[in-house]
Amino acid sequence: MANTISFTLTTSKPTTTFLSSLHSHTKSNLNFKLNPFSSFTHLKSITKSSIPILKSFPDDTATITTVTTTPSYRNLKSRLRSGETLYGLFLLTFSPTLSEIAGLAGYDFVVVDMEHGHGSISDALPCLHALAASQTAAILRVPETTAAWAKKALDLGPQGIMFPMIESGKSAAKAVSYCRFPPAGLRGSAHPIVRASSYGIDEGYLNNYLDELLVMVQVESEEGVKNVEKIAAVDGVDCVQMGPLDLSASMGYLWDPGNKKVKETLREAERKVLKRKSEKDDVFLSGFALPFDGPRDLRSRGYHMVSGATDVGLFRNSVVEDVLRFKESLVEDGSDSDREELGKDGDEKYWSE
Repeated sequence: MANTISFTLTTSKPTTTFLSSLHSHTKSNLNFKLNPFSSFTHLKSITKSSIPILKSFPDDTATITTVTTTPSYRNLKSRLRSGETLYGLFLLTFSPTLSEIAGLAGYDFVVVDMEHGHGSISDALPCLHALAASQTAAILRVPETTAAWAKKALDLGPQGIMFPMIESGKSAAKAVSYCRFPPAGLRGSAHPIVRASSYGIDEGYLNNYLDELLVMVQVESEEGVKNVEKIAAVDGVDCVQMGPLDLSASMGYLWDPGNKKVKETLREAERKVLKRKSEKDDVFLSGFALPFDGPRDLRSRGYHMVSGATDVGLFRNSVVEDVLRFKESLVEDGSDSDREELGKDGDEKYWSE
C-alpha cells in the first residue's frame, strides 16, 4: 500500500513559491504528516520536479497531497494465492541474530516456535523485530490453542499464527474465532496500542487484518486425520499443517516415524486437503521435512509451504560435522574402528516438531 504525505502551507498573503525556497526564516508554517500503512516505509526525496510549485488559495491555506508508490513486501497469503511454493525455517532458540541471518539467507518465512522452543511472548518480540528488518514473514506457533495465547501472539503482529493439535472441525472453528474481533470472534481488542496495528498508526488495520493474517491449524494425530476434511472446510482456516512426528506417536510408532502405516495415514490426509484445494481453492497444505521425507518430496506431492529445518538442527549438524572433521584429521593413520566410532555422532537425527 502506498504512503500518503500531506503538506499544509499557511502564508501571510497569496503567493507562488518553490518548496525548496521555504526556509526556517520564512513566516510560513509547514505541517507534515505521514501515515505508514505498509510494513516498511521510507521517505522519498521531494524535488522541484516532483512538486514544482505550491499555490495558495484565497483563504491563504494550500493543501497538497502526494502519493508515493512505496510497496511493502507481499504477505504470505497473497504469495500462496499467486501459486508460489514457500520455504521456511523453525526457530527454537529465540535468537534475534539467527532470526536475522535466516531472513537474510532468503527463507520465505520463519516460524517462531513457542510450543517446543523455550521462549514466550517477550522472547518472540525481538525475533519479530529482526525478521521485519530483513523483510521476512514471521509465523508464531502458540503452545496451546487458547484465546489467551492467540491474543498475545496476534497483538505482536505476525503474518501467521499456528495452532497445535487440532482434531475436529469444532476445534478448528474455535481457533479461527480467537483470531477475529467481535462480533465475528473472540479476540480481545487493544488494536489502537499494539504492534499489530503499528501501535495505532496503521489506520487501516481493522479493515485489512483478516486479509493479511495466515491462520494455520496443525493436524498431527489419528483423530485429526479422520476429521481433516471437516477441519479444512472451516471458514477462516487458511492452511493445514501436517505434523508427522506427533502423528506417528499417536499411532504407536514414536520411534519409527517412517513406518509404512504412518506414511499411508499422512498421504491420506494430504490427498483430502489437496482435494479441498482443487475444489474450493480456499486452503493450503503445509508440512515438515524429515530425513526420509525431504523438502523436494513434500513439494512434489503438492505441499504449498515446506519447512526444511530448525535452527537447532542446522547448528547441531554443523558443529558435529566441524568437530568430526577435526578429530578425523588427528587419526588419519588410525584404524577403521576408530573412524566408525567417530562417525556415530555425526549421524542424521530427527528434529522435534
